[in-house]
Amino acid sequence: MKNLKCLAIVLTAVLSIAIGDSKCNAQTAGAYQQMSAAERANFVSKASKEIARRLSDSEYQFTASFETDIQTALNEYAQRLGTNNPATTSSKVIFERGQLHAPTIMTAFKARGVSPLIGLYLPWIESEYVNETVSPAGSIGIFQFLPQTGKWLGLTTDDLLNVATSADAAARYLTKSMKDFEGDNMKELLAILSYNRGTNSVQTDLARLSADKNSSCSICKLTEQDGKTEGAQYVPRFFAAAILGENPQAFGLASPPLSSFGTGN
Repeated sequence: MKNLKCLAIVLTAVLSIAIGDSKCNAQTAGAYQQMSAAERANFVSKASKEIARRLSDSEYQFTASFETDIQTALNEYAQRLGTNNPATTSSKVIFERGQLHAPTIMTAFKARGVSPLIGLYLPWIESEYVNETVSPAGSIGIFQFLPQTGKWLGLTTDDLLNVATSADAAARYLTKSMKDFEGDNMKELLAILSYNRGTNSVQTDLARLSADKNSSCSICKLTEQDGKTEGAQYVPRFFAAAILGENPQAFGLASPPLSSFGTGN
């Protein structure tokens, strides 16, 4: 009888530990990972509009297809939060790197009158905040400038590897791009896309869309037009990074928003 009582006590203790671990893992996973498909879609729709408002002080109406692309990218970042794959950096590690660079980047962008959020999340999708990154095309630094682009901006290779200097250069580049798209109410998002594809390329594609008088979302049309290519998904990936970074607790990260580590909004 004593042995049976001891066994019962041991089993109870094991079950308690297992239940506790289960609750802990659920909390670690975060609310987003526990949402239904419909709840995730609603979360992404609201969060993406909030990010857009902070970028431009405007209310954007995105298409369902564009929001689906954002959600697809966000799901990938969420899956990478707990990755042990040495070939893939955990989103948690990327977030922590961003904390270190946020003050420098956001200060530079605010000084140029460009939304600090743009500056904060461009390096997430460009280099994952690794300043030593060199792309196959030869882009370098945290903002991944090509050397010839850096030269056009008056910068040396050493300048491009300096976070403060390259952040200022990125802000200058985006300021010019936004002026180039001044007539479009989504000029901030078009400038972000041009950072990846070049202003001339984006302007050419926009000209092809000009006949579509029913299009109220130019960035949505450009994304849908080019499908699932890396360039087409650049802006959805930007939004996905910003949604995770500005809502870390919804993804199980015990941290305030990434922008709170810098200055500005």
